[in-house]
Amino acid sequence: MSSGLAIALLLVVALVAANLPWVSDRLGLVYRAPGGRKREWVRLIEWGVLFGLVALVGAGLEMRTQGQLQAQGWEFWVIGLCLFAVFALPGFIYHHDLRRRLAKRHPRVSP
Repeated sequence: MSSGLAIALLLVVALVAANLPWVSDRLGLVYRAPGGRKREWVRLIEWGVLFGLVALVGAGLEMRTQGQLQAQGWEFWVIGLCLFAVFALPGFIYHHDLRRRLAKRHPRVSP
């Protein structure tokens, strides 16, 4: 696998993973939340866990393409976390604003 393909793959994985807690109402993306809705702190915990998993995928891709892992300082992790937050913005907007607007525009017909 070339390093360009690995970078593109990592960006797609990060984009999807950053949005999953905001678009899904399932706990851990598997179990139904009690009452049908997750609390915000649960979404933030899931988001942090997914950041860690994406970091592990990135380390695996780096090891596969480069053969070694480069030492990273705290600046790398802060920039990575900020980039992951930017990637989560579409899901956050969908969860807090867009879903309600779409529900008002197209109300469901109840029998």
